[in-house]
Amino acid sequence: MKRWITLAFGAVLVLVGAVWVLQGAGVLGGSFMSGQKLWFLIGLVAFLVGAVLVAAGARRSRTR
Repeated sequence: MKRWITLAFGAVLVLVGAVWVLQGAGVLGGSFMSGQKLWFLIGLVAFLVGAVLVAAGARRSRTR
């Protein structure tokens, strides 16, 4: 059960982080975050944390 929570939370962070990175880089427009370096960095951190959680959850499922 805990593995699924880790995977789901990680996947959400990866998706949200990717959107924030694209908005911060100015690729996705129409938001107050568009073209802002701060949101690029926040998105990058969220994406990386999400990727680590997904990898940890996937590795935990393989070892059991």
